[in-house]
Amino acid sequence: MRIFLIGFMGSGKTTIGRQLVSMLGYKFIDQDELIEKHYNMTVSEIFATFGEEKFRETEHEVLADLIMKKDDFVVSTGGGAPCFSDNMQLMNNNGMTVYLKADPKTLVHRLKDSTETRPLLKGKTELELLQFVTNKLAEREPYYNQAKLIIPTDDLQVEDVIIKLKESL
Repeated sequence: MRIFLIGFMGSGKTTIGRQLVSMLGYKFIDQDELIEKHYNMTVSEIFATFGEEKFRETEHEVLADLIMKKDDFVVSTGGGAPCFSDNMQLMNNNGMTVYLKADPKTLVHRLKDSTETRPLLKGKTELELLQFVTNKLAEREPYYNQAKLIIPTDDLQVEDVIIKLKESL
């Protein structure tokens, strides 16, 4: 089985993915880490050097390459990955898509200490961050809501999310 964890940055995709694979015995894949290895640069450096469009092209190529493999895996996708190319359809056609849903205030609480390491958040104040997250989430939710499974995570601990996930698989 292939499981694609989608959602906004800060929704818990990587944290939940890493714990889920230890229970399922699957391979864990962080899509952003694969892209960083491809370029031998951080995501921030890739954005600064090549721009978002090139990053999104690479993100799609990495996703398509993953789908060609026969392995069972859990992928933590980039927050924007489902919203570009035909990525959401590609994931839905080739595995279980899980939207880890969180409201903007929850996301800002989780993200406020990482604004310097995330290219789309760089230099934003907490108020600017809330406005950005609210607007960007509104743009992305039509894609995220195409997931086969939606788990609201605002009031859940990681263990609770994993239990809900396992019950649905």
